[in-house]
Amino acid sequence: MQEIEKRYADLLVSYCLDLQAGEKLLVRTTTLAEPLVREVYRLAMRKGAQVVLDLKIREATRIYFEESNEDQLRWISPVHQMAMEEFDAFLVIRAPFNLREDQSIDPEKRKIRSEALTPINQVYSQRTADKSLKRCLCQYPTQAAAQEAGMSLEEYQHFVYQACKLHDQDPTSSWINVRKEQARIVAYLNKVKQMHYQGERIDVKFSVKGRTWINSDGQTNMPSGEVYSSAIEDSVEGVIHFDYPSIYMGHAVEGITLWVEKGEVRKWEAAVGQEFLDQIFTIPGARRFGEVAIGTNYNIKVPTKNILFDEKMGGTIHMAVGQSYLQTGGTNQSPIHWDMIADMWRGGKILADGKKIYQDGYFLI
Repeated sequence: MQEIEKRYADLLVSYCLDLQAGEKLLVRTTTLAEPLVREVYRLAMRKGAQVVLDLKIREATRIYFEESNEDQLRWISPVHQMAMEEFDAFLVIRAPFNLREDQSIDPEKRKIRSEALTPINQVYSQRTADKSLKRCLCQYPTQAAAQEAGMSLEEYQHFVYQACKLHDQDPTSSWINVRKEQARIVAYLNKVKQMHYQGERIDVKFSVKGRTWINSDGQTNMPSGEVYSSAIEDSVEGVIHFDYPSIYMGHAVEGITLWVEKGEVRKWEAAVGQEFLDQIFTIPGARRFGEVAIGTNYNIKVPTKNILFDEKMGGTIHMAVGQSYLQTGGTNQSPIHWDMIADMWRGGKILADGKKIYQDGYFLI
């Protein structure tokens, strides 16, 4: 395990963040990820970086929301503010103790906190868009995540490391090859004006004219393997059903179907989690889309109720309601960004300006 953690740390520090001497790095995770954090810290220090570690304890978020008053909810950590405004790199390592510990948080307290964080989140979005802040989100295998995925911890460790190409002889070279292959796809899509997703219970059109498709090659997410953009906000029309379950704010929602007119979600249903979905669509900006994307990581073969992996799954598409990524040219603003995933293996296809470019899980271009 120590050897794989060294390989993981090298990929994160050297490839994902491309960390340089003198750069300031914030690492945020939980104490469960200590073995990986130790190796990240060691390598970052060797490279001459300035490193701040932020390791959360079990149930820290739940305790915070249970015990906080309004003044505490509106207080912003000066360390967090400085990192978002001035640091060069930000590494978030997901290492959950319990994936459900946040689901009973008072919605009103969550709303106040979200409002307080809005200015900092806007700075973060702008700096990641203009690349003055390098950031990477990754996963450390924990028992909670393994149980959510329906795997033993050992199986889940293999799943995570396989998805990140850590078993390859040279993981960095493998991700550079992903970059090259997806660059070809992105170059094609950046000339497209109209997209049309079709499949079982999917018939949705949208314009991407003037928008930028991004090659997600493992530098901002690890693992990655997707190409994504944003639709012209008022252009989305049709219906889309999302097959895969999604965990958001600690709530499991399954079998989501959205009906969209002039870019706005007008009607919605969920087989599981309808009440939570109803709450989400009361949030400003949540009824418009901030992202459209296609997953390309064929090492990820099964959904694990973890959006970091599930949205990258080869043979899937996803659309996110809420906040746009500024680097794509999107303009929708919202305190949320919720990715929803649909299977394309069973007759799914994508048309670009009327030409079929994707069929049954694979690009044809």
